[in-house]
Amino acid sequence: MTHPITLLHTAEVHRATFDALRDRLAPDVELVHHVRTDWLERARKHGIRQGLIDEITEAVGAPQGPVICTCTTLGEVAGTVGAIRIDAPMMQKAAETGGPILMVYALESTYQPSLSLLEAALQDAATPTEVLPLFIGQFWPLFEAGQTQAFIACVAGAVRDAVAHNKVGCVVLAQASMAAAAPMLADLELPVLTSPESALRAALQV
Repeated sequence: MTHPITLLHTAEVHRATFDALRDRLAPDVELVHHVRTDWLERARKHGIRQGLIDEITEAVGAPQGPVICTCTTLGEVAGTVGAIRIDAPMMQKAAETGGPILMVYALESTYQPSLSLLEAALQDAATPTEVLPLFIGQFWPLFEAGQTQAFIACVAGAVRDAVAHNKVGCVVLAQASMAAAAPMLADLELPVLTSPESALRAALQV
């Protein structure tokens, strides 16, 4: 018997993203979604305090099957207690790609977790390279307002502009909320890496 894959989200929109991926990659696998928007709100407002850590630990430890944490801000905490960090497989792929890495992020609270994970992947792969951070927080209110297509279009535009003005070997869309921008950047002729599919594939291999 195959255990379900449990997903811990901080935005409702990720449910549909992963259901669509599951339908394409492994239609027989059950996904169990837990959406806790309050976790991200608390982390951004107060930092990651012990009470929040305890709740995440309990949520990761309860299911029998693999658990994916889809929130970049909380990924480090979830990863230390046994969850698959949504961005970990993507960062490993980025480290293997070579060349300067454009790391795109829309929340200040995700910057340090994403950068630390990417730098660790580069160290493990023994492929040191420059990381070019691209902050696009000015567009985040669009995502929060449910204007997903507008948000994605702005993400794609910002990436195009950055690639035009910098030498870039690959692009890392550091948050799952940006993943839909990748198809809009297919003509850039360089890897544009996203986290949801690589994380689900990792969970399927558990």
